[in-house]
Parts: sequence; structure tokens; C-alpha cells
Amino acid sequence: MKKFAVVFPGQGSQSVGMFASFMDNEIVAKTYAEANAALGYDLKAVTLNGPESELNKTEVTQPAILAASVAAYRVLTARAGVPAAAAGHSLGEYSALVAAGALDFADALRLVRLRGQAMQEAVPAGTGAMAAVLGLDDDVVKAVCKEASQGADAVWAANFNSQGQVVVSGTKAAVDRSIPLFTDKGAKRVVPLAVSAPSHCPLMQPAADKLAAALNEIEVREAAIPVYCNAFARPITHREDIIHALVLQLTGPVRWVETVQALKADGIEVLVEAGPGKVLCGLNRRIDRSLGSANVQDEDSLEKALEALA
Repeated sequence: MKKFAVVFPGQGSQSVGMFASFMDNEIVAKTYAEANAALGYDLKAVTLNGPESELNKTEVTQPAILAASVAAYRVLTARAGVPAAAAGHSLGEYSALVAAGALDFADALRLVRLRGQAMQEAVPAGTGAMAAVLGLDDDVVKAVCKEASQGADAVWAANFNSQGQVVVSGTKAAVDRSIPLFTDKGAKRVVPLAVSAPSHCPLMQPAADKLAAALNEIEVREAAIPVYCNAFARPITHREDIIHALVLQLTGPVRWVETVQALKADGIEVLVEAGPGKVLCGLNRRIDRSLGSANVQDEDSLEKALEALA
């Protein structure tokens, strides 16, 4: 079997009805039963039936994606064995840490619910924004962010998703100022994102403080496999490093390009995306087409992933 890593999607991959065809799988059903018990409400019902307005609430979205991702991971590893490494995009890092045994599933569910609430509370509704910038080099994006910022009214590069795709995050006024500047610099497109909070920028410091306090109240263990974290784009396993990386992640950028490149440099041959959608599959192929790519979100994709690993 090829040397593989499992990667986990972040917020935005959710949709009402996701995993509907996977729910009959015994492992998936058991995972959702655990999630319902940990959260105290029927997450499975919200996932399958919505309404969309409920599923898209940040404090519901984050546990929903985590549960789906962990379910997919459990199904995959029951057939393929434990991967050589794990990584997750933003929220997906929590799924990776559950996969690595550093966080209990129930603790992680409650933690990401709190994370979602804290992110929403950190910046008043309507005052923050994010936008995807397509077709510019990273350094140009950073320079434009600096130009568009005026003191605390600022915008930062937040997600380095692939070459030529960077998401910026900050105050709405600063993001709005940056958009024509990106266009003037030759951006192919600048797409404002429908988000409720400006993630991965210093505006999230109040949320990071609440998360740090919550992490001190739960058991965080050494990871059984390396987890390539967003904050440093390198593998970590030690408890202190994990806590530091999760707190720093809220206010710092997601370094996904460097993460995928580091996985490749360390001998990973195939990246399997576990969870709803195929967003990371697309990004990973753009970053390095020599890496094998697969996803697991239903029985059909599971079988194709196993073929890719054979």
C-alpha cells in the first residue's frame, strides 16, 4: 500500500443532506450517535434535514463537519489501516487531532462548538469580511493588504490555499478597500465570501483567548501520528505544541500550500480527504499534481480511495 496521509476539510464544505447515503454504514451511524450524546442534540437530524439556516450557524457547522470527517476517517482506516500522517484545513485540524488520538472525539465536538461561538462573538456581525483573491502571487497579496490597512482597520492574508489562491480577512472596510487594489494589480478575480466572522487574522484574538482557556480544561495527549499544523506547516506530536498551534491558528494564516509541500517532502504519496466535499482534493492537485488524490464521503468514493492506495 502507498504511503498516505489523511487531510480534513474546514468550514464551508457543509451541505444539508451530506453523508445521507453513508448513514447506513455501521461505523458512520455509531459516530453520529456519539456526536449526538456529546452535544446534547440530534446533530445527525440537522445534518440530514437542515434547515440550511441552522446547519450554517457556525456553532453547528463546526461540529457537523468534524463529525462527518471523523466518521469518514474511521471507515477508511477500518479498511486501509492508520495513515502515516494527518492534516486539516482550519477547522479540519481538529479532525486531524482526533484521528491522531490527541483529542477525544466528544471533547473535540464541544471544543469546536465553543470555537464557533467565540469566533462569532469576537467581531460584531457585519463589521468583518473575507475575500478570495485569485491570480496573484503571495507577496503581492501581502503588499496590497498592507496598503489597504489603516491602523486597527486592517486586512491580512489569511489562507494560502494554493498557488494563486489566497483568502484575505479583516474589517469589512479594509477588505472593501483592498478589492479594487487587487484588481489593479492584475487579480483574475476577487470573490467576497459569505462568512459570519473574519477567520485567521488578529481580530480573532478574543476567540483565541477563550479557546486557550478551554484547552486547559480538557485532556490533550501526545499525537500517535504526526499532525501537520496550519500555524507552522510542519508535523507536531507533543501536547504543548498542539495547544499552542490551535490557539495560534485562530489569529494566524492557514499555510496549506506549505503543508502539502511538507507532506510530499516527507514521503507521502497519496492524500486522502476524509469528510464532506472535495475542496482539498482540488487544492492539493493544484499545489502538486504528482501527489495521488482521493476522497471519502460515501461508499463509492471509499472504494475508489482504496484503489488509489493499493
